[in-house]
Amino acid sequence: MRTERASELIKILGHNGNPPENITDNATNNTDCIQVVVPEEVFFAISIIGVLENLLVLLAVIKNRNLHSPMYFFICSLAVSDMLGSLYKILENILIIFRNTGYLKPRGDFETTADDVVDSLFILSLLGSIFSLSVIAADRYITIFHALQYHNIMTMRRAISILAIIWAFCTGSGITMVIFSHDVPTVISFTSLFPLMLIFILCLYVHMFLLARSHAKKIISLPSSRVQPRANMKGAITLTILLGVFLCCWAPFVLHILLVTFCPNNPYCACYLSIFQVNGMLIMCNAIIDPMIYAFRSPELRSTFKKMFCCSGYKWN
Repeated sequence: MRTERASELIKILGHNGNPPENITDNATNNTDCIQVVVPEEVFFAISIIGVLENLLVLLAVIKNRNLHSPMYFFICSLAVSDMLGSLYKILENILIIFRNTGYLKPRGDFETTADDVVDSLFILSLLGSIFSLSVIAADRYITIFHALQYHNIMTMRRAISILAIIWAFCTGSGITMVIFSHDVPTVISFTSLFPLMLIFILCLYVHMFLLARSHAKKIISLPSSRVQPRANMKGAITLTILLGVFLCCWAPFVLHILLVTFCPNNPYCACYLSIFQVNGMLIMCNAIIDPMIYAFRSPELRSTFKKMFCCSGYKWN
């Protein structure tokens, strides 16, 4: 069992919103930048909202049979990832409260084990988001390139199998990364997933939009075929928005990990480390923004939300 080692990947955010002491000392000694402090109540409120919003997405897909499709199942996977990121912060705060009130022995066996479990949730959230976005991109790619064969290629059984493999891999990887979080190779492999996902999705995007451009004139000449390509491209645009939000919310944290690992004593790096709480808040905000994107881009999902709030007696399809 781990005793004196904290998860370096996660402790950048720090328990109770505070960074590790060695990082704080380095930042203070090597830069004049003032540490930006975000109240813990803000983190907790954002996390609660994130859990509730993504739970609402899951309930909407479960209740409405019209949403029982591979695309929405992949969206549910992303919603679960966002929810785990919010749940991480909630459980972390609960552990802090128990420790501060004396119910948990500092650095005791139970706290260490619980700390590992909570850290695994955070890493699982990032890995789940990366692979969920990637599989959503692949799904959109198939709808554009193989629209007529889509339902034969991406069946419900195949979609569920893909998600099962993804989450099994993410769970194993998350546990491994927590155990070996003090090793530089772990940090490199953790952060390398970010650009790899970006390259994979960009390659699909380039191919998709080149195809759309080459077929633009054909689509115009076939009025009866306009609806399906537009619907497919709408899904690709939705993915673009989700990917953009994901990168904006998680990239600062990934950069933070790299700077802490490779140049913690550099004045410029230390200055960036002073805004680590802002980076942590951005991650929490990602879980709030994604469900809004789903509702804004999907009329069916938006309609389901309205029925859930306004028509409790409505018989779902």
